[in-house]
Amino acid sequence: MSLHDRGVRQDVRELGALLGDVLEAQSSTGAFETVESVRTAAIDYRRGEDDDRDELATELDGLTPELSSVVARAFTTYFELINLAEERERVRSVRRGEQDGTLSDGVREAVAELAADDPERVQQVLDDVLVEPTFTAHPTEARRKTVKAKLRSVADHLETLDEQRLTDDEAAQVERDLEAEVTSLWQTPQVRDRQPHPTDEARNVQWYLENTLFDVTADVYADLEDALGESFDDLDVGKLFEFRSWAGSDRDGNPFVTPEVTTETLSRQRRVVLERYRDRLKSLSGILSQDADRLDVGEQFEASLAADRDRLPGVVDEAEARYPSEPYRQKLKLMRERLDRVDDVRPGGYEDAAELAADLDVLADSLRANGGAAIVDAQVEPTRRQVATFGFSLASLDLRDHQENHTETVAAALDREGIDYDALDEDERVATLTEAILQDEPIVDVTDTEALGDTATRVLRRFDHLADWQAEFGAQSIDTYCISMTEEPSHVLEVLFLADQAGVVELPGYCGLDVVPLLETESALSGARRIMGTLFENEAYAAALAARGESDADDPSLGTQEIMLGYSDSNKENGFLAANWSLYENQRHLADVCDEFDVTLRLFHGRGGSISRGGGPMHEALLALPNRSVTGQVKFTEQGESIAEKYANPRVAEREISQMLNAQLRARRNAIETPEESVPDEWVTAMETMADAAREEYRDLLETEGFVDYFEQATPITVIEDLNLGSRPASRSGDRSVEDLRAIPWVFSWTQSRCILPGWYALATGIDAYLDSGGDVETLREMYDSWPFFRSTLDNAALSLAHTDLEITSHYAELADPALRERFFPRVGAEYERATDLVTSIADRETLYARDWFGESLRRRNPYVDPLNLLQTRLLAQSHRTDAEERTLRLTVKGIAAGMQNTG
Repeated sequence: MSLHDRGVRQDVRELGALLGDVLEAQSSTGAFETVESVRTAAIDYRRGEDDDRDELATELDGLTPELSSVVARAFTTYFELINLAEERERVRSVRRGEQDGTLSDGVREAVAELAADDPERVQQVLDDVLVEPTFTAHPTEARRKTVKAKLRSVADHLETLDEQRLTDDEAAQVERDLEAEVTSLWQTPQVRDRQPHPTDEARNVQWYLENTLFDVTADVYADLEDALGESFDDLDVGKLFEFRSWAGSDRDGNPFVTPEVTTETLSRQRRVVLERYRDRLKSLSGILSQDADRLDVGEQFEASLAADRDRLPGVVDEAEARYPSEPYRQKLKLMRERLDRVDDVRPGGYEDAAELAADLDVLADSLRANGGAAIVDAQVEPTRRQVATFGFSLASLDLRDHQENHTETVAAALDREGIDYDALDEDERVATLTEAILQDEPIVDVTDTEALGDTATRVLRRFDHLADWQAEFGAQSIDTYCISMTEEPSHVLEVLFLADQAGVVELPGYCGLDVVPLLETESALSGARRIMGTLFENEAYAAALAARGESDADDPSLGTQEIMLGYSDSNKENGFLAANWSLYENQRHLADVCDEFDVTLRLFHGRGGSISRGGGPMHEALLALPNRSVTGQVKFTEQGESIAEKYANPRVAEREISQMLNAQLRARRNAIETPEESVPDEWVTAMETMADAAREEYRDLLETEGFVDYFEQATPITVIEDLNLGSRPASRSGDRSVEDLRAIPWVFSWTQSRCILPGWYALATGIDAYLDSGGDVETLREMYDSWPFFRSTLDNAALSLAHTDLEITSHYAELADPALRERFFPRVGAEYERATDLVTSIADRETLYARDWFGESLRRRNPYVDPLNLLQTRLLAQSHRTDAEERTLRLTVKGIAAGMQNTG
């Protein structure tokens, strides 16, 4: 049986032809011919039919401003469409693999591995695992929401043509609809005319949760339970996924995220998820039409209806009148009414998601007792899984802010009480905060912000609202507070203190907040043992951890401590190789200190979409973590264009989270069996040598006089800062330094110039240092073959190297002052060439990439990205640009991002 009627090459060819037709119809034949000439010249050079890019340069030099805009729009739109064609090919690959049993890394493959274990061990793994993707509002999404909506419509039309058996007339109608959508896409502005508001970013995240993940997560559970049922009896599959979000609540560096924004986000997410539950119950009502005369619904069901009669007497009468002999429909009517009253002044609404889940359990038990197990598995169980996963909040929110803001607020608030917090040393601060948290009466009135500065006022208002949010929406809806740039134990205790003053914490009995230090600098990572050890020994903090934990006589753990690791700033500070090694080593150290104090560790990986910011295949990353850090619970950020890439298409989304679960189940099993993986001392010494040399070379590059000037002149950073990508400013203070620049625009700028420097620079220097010290390539090959961490690190660097094109980069280097260009470009080029040679030698392959489809994608994309790069450098070289040329320049940024499938 053929599952599909098309292939990626047909999709690419037909979409390209359709775009050409639309371009000619909407612009002119002359414009179409110009685009074709540019395209042909770029392809001829890439194929080796032209020895140089002179013909392409001549075509671009001859463009009028109007034609420049058309060319930029044409190639940008092309990539938007080709990305959909490749997404469709991924769906084909997944479906074929499912059909013929060759799909790897899914939940069934994980269960096959678990099947060798006894049921008790498997149950332990299932009990331990919790995967928490956390969506952030970081400004890396270069596409407008309107454009994304149109692209999803195009994707739907491609799916129809590919998967449905259509008559000629039906196929012709779909093709007409596809042409109409592409025409509309062409006519739609690609560039935002305003900076997005945080509520826009929150709605964007909400879309993926509501329209994709809400449904496919239940499918992954069903797949897992089916697979487990083939090998085991009576295993309990608890909650394995929890989705969280920073959109609408992350305040670090974003003054536009106010309490009002967070309130709106919480309220809207609740409305959305309650409506989805209502739709599910309505659908169930259409199915559960069983006749009461043929049922014994059971005492539990009867008791549940009786309780509803007490709380909703009038509605019960209405339900009985409407469904006189259909008890399940009566119950579902009452359940829908209780959902309607969750945010209503009328009594009787569900207090929390647990009450809804209990009603679903009652319904399921009664159905099973009456021979309806198939109905439960197909209809009720997916809804129960949705309730367990998404609760009444859709996604729980994390708060985040910079530690300096908390310190400033605590100092200002305590100053009014006669305490000079600024004058205290670290030990004195810890002692003062501890005593204040443990005493019964509050010291600070968080509602009183009179005569305080802007920072203190904002922070105190937030904590005041936090108590209200938890009271209105439930503590679980917003129960985590992340502290950026944590360097000292007092930075963590300051947040606990403010939460205590707001009534969110009342020790020893209650703590409504997980306080999460974000360790992202080298000093913080190297000082992690001191920071966390001090906290775990602290009376107040230990009480907070215990209060957050579940009471279990068999579990001696003090509680669960979430610690976030910052990949982005660690990389920007130390370089790719040194940052990866530091993060790996410090995960092991953090696991040690948590074990020492009987604390369960939950690592929160602050990953970005790009390799340099912790990106790369998620399932490989999870399997490459040090065993002792794998407690079962894992949390990681999903950012920017990576969210759309992973979660826009339901089949791709299902595959993504299935791979995540596969990796975490296997990683936890491995950690239980082998708490400490065997890594030879020789390998560790090799990594230390390589990391030290790589860090020194990377820091020397950044600190060489003129480097910041070169970066500004040889990349489009100044354009990116004004792109309206997100609601947050691009830099922290406006200083012109690498340290001040946020990691996202730092990576974005290098990506635009086709020099993915943050993803590989100093790798070669590090490896050479090891080889020069007596090491050998054979040892590195052994490390690559047998050590998941080293293999993942090298493979990720290889992806960045493969995306780099120094010939294109040289055009950007020409924009820099000659002295700067001569100082930096040859140095970067030499490092690239050596890294390419070393990576391919160690991996023992001819190409940087291991997968043929990746190489095919590069070959397909490169000829179309090149004209955008060259057009961009021409516009950047102009000292004065018209408004139209500025728009074209910004459009080239979006087109290159689409072509590279990455921003930051």
